[in-house]
Amino acid sequence: MTDAVENAGGVQPATGAARGVTSVSDEVVEKIAGAAARAVPGVADLGGDVARFFNNILDKVGLDEVGDARRGVSADVKGNAAVINVVLVIDAGHVVVDVTEAVRVAVIEAVEKYGLTVTQVNVTVDDIELNQPGAAVGV
Repeated sequence: MTDAVENAGGVQPATGAARGVTSVSDEVVEKIAGAAARAVPGVADLGGDVARFFNNILDKVGLDEVGDARRGVSADVKGNAAVINVVLVIDAGHVVVDVTEAVRVAVIEAVEKYGLTVTQVNVTVDDIELNQPGAAVGV
């Protein structure tokens, strides 16, 4: 009886593109990539000098969370492919190549868990954090 009810109208259920298109915004990818990059050991902060300056001001006026999720990350998503740019500050004493490669791997893994393909992750080291107790500058 179930088959008779389901097929009574003679209309087959739509599949795939017939039901619509799914797109993921650049902002979503930026948030995912930012969280992944921040979790890498040796990453002190994300964003260039100007972004960190404005974030510092926002923090001082009580708007701590504004812009933090995407700061330092930009993404260009076309279809299901993404190109991601990350600007970061490393902790003193860490090898730049090791940190940037770890960021690249972490970002790719995190974004691809959401079904997207990451075609590039470009990492720029903008600064080094020297305010770490016991941090060695001789890198």
